[in-house]
Amino acid sequence: MRLIAKIGSWFDRRLQLAAPIREVADHQVPRSTASWWYVFGSAALTVFLLQIVTGILLALFYVPSGSEAWSSLQALNHDVTLGWFIRAMHGWGSNFMVAIVLIHMAQVFLFGAHKFPRELTWIVGVFLLLMTLGMAFSGQVLRFDQDAYWGLGIGASIVSRVPVIGASLVKLMLGGPIIAGATLSRFFAMHVFVIPGLLIAFVSLHLLMVLKLGINEWPMPGRIVKRATYESQYHALTKNEGAPFVPYAIWKDMFFAGFVVLAIAACAFYFGPFGPSGQPDPTIIQTAPRPDYFFLWLYALLSLLPPPLETPFLLIGPPLVILGLILLPFLSGEGEKSWKRRPIAVLTVLLIAITLGTFTHLSEFTPWSPHMNAWSGDAIPDRYIHGTTALDRQGALVFQVKQCRNCHSLGGSGGQRGPSLDSVATRLTHDQLIRQVIQGGGNMPAYGNNLRPAETTALVAFLETLHPATQRPARDAARDVALDEQKDRTQP
Repeated sequence: MRLIAKIGSWFDRRLQLAAPIREVADHQVPRSTASWWYVFGSAALTVFLLQIVTGILLALFYVPSGSEAWSSLQALNHDVTLGWFIRAMHGWGSNFMVAIVLIHMAQVFLFGAHKFPRELTWIVGVFLLLMTLGMAFSGQVLRFDQDAYWGLGIGASIVSRVPVIGASLVKLMLGGPIIAGATLSRFFAMHVFVIPGLLIAFVSLHLLMVLKLGINEWPMPGRIVKRATYESQYHALTKNEGAPFVPYAIWKDMFFAGFVVLAIAACAFYFGPFGPSGQPDPTIIQTAPRPDYFFLWLYALLSLLPPPLETPFLLIGPPLVILGLILLPFLSGEGEKSWKRRPIAVLTVLLIAITLGTFTHLSEFTPWSPHMNAWSGDAIPDRYIHGTTALDRQGALVFQVKQCRNCHSLGGSGGQRGPSLDSVATRLTHDQLIRQVIQGGGNMPAYGNNLRPAETTALVAFLETLHPATQRPARDAARDVALDEQKDRTQP
């Protein structure tokens, strides 16, 4: 014991950590905060630390390469000792962390802890929630299975709808115009370095503000928050009815955090890891990519919304929600804290919970696309290939073999995931058709890595024949002018 004390004293003289740790442990908190309602913040921190540990272990084996990622996860599942369990702990830890952070945000809102002087604490919490969701999404992408590939395609299509900068954001997100190896490397960097680094910084700031401003007292009915008097009242409360955080309040935090870790381990052991499912293949379109549970409500909502409302909802809804959360403490910074005297706050939380729960349940029955039973084996009608060139007919064969009609209808027959192609040549120019096939766009994946140049040329040639007889194909006016000028220069 003397040796340990000497070693501890040697380190403390150089690091000077004993005094700050003692100050944190002796930090006075209102006795009323030693409640089971105040354990979610520390539980979220515990799960985050668990994610860091399991994430480091997984990073020792995971290969962030488009050709090796799926195989490395299979090796973790079947060849590495307890690799499947570490993967399951990491996956279920992500689910638990999202759920706990959401519950913590709801509890903070209902208990009025966003009010003066804790406005910035709430705003940091909002960003922590967004980064937690970002960690969850990027982690799903790293599985790089069939669901991850198509889910990333949907995510890219959502980002592409942002006016003006949509294309640049997609390129920044994917590391290029298509989903490829650079995409996985970019998401690996985001998931392992960027977002965790931001989370650590914001968590540290969040804890610092909790220590400096104090833990929110139990919201007693009739205890009104006023900027002029609250701080003096709070200091009087902690002086008269306060207790040190350690050991008075910490034991419930430790008990609940331990219970959460055991629950994660139990789910990991019983249910196992998430995926990976089939290898990512953009030519297999008979799939309904399903996100993890925290995004299922959005999956269902987008499936049920009429197509014209999708873009306005995606571009207007989320920014308004985030802005509302950030402005909340400034719009409601004073007044009653107790949820018993704030019926609108209670109804708001109930409405949000019921809405999210309902759409999550509906996700079990809502397909990603209205009709996915189209079969591309039906022959292309003769009228689409009659009188065409050999190159056009070769393109029709590519169109048939690559199962394009599983997503697109032609002559009234085919899928409805993508737009009808009967008059596609009137909507897209030659260059635009090539770009769409190679790079994808909307909900269409990129086929640049799955078609040879000759197949792309033939397919585009066939697509250029798909227009009404009375309407000319779309043309690039600038290109026509350039060709005319070149012709004039070459003429004698």
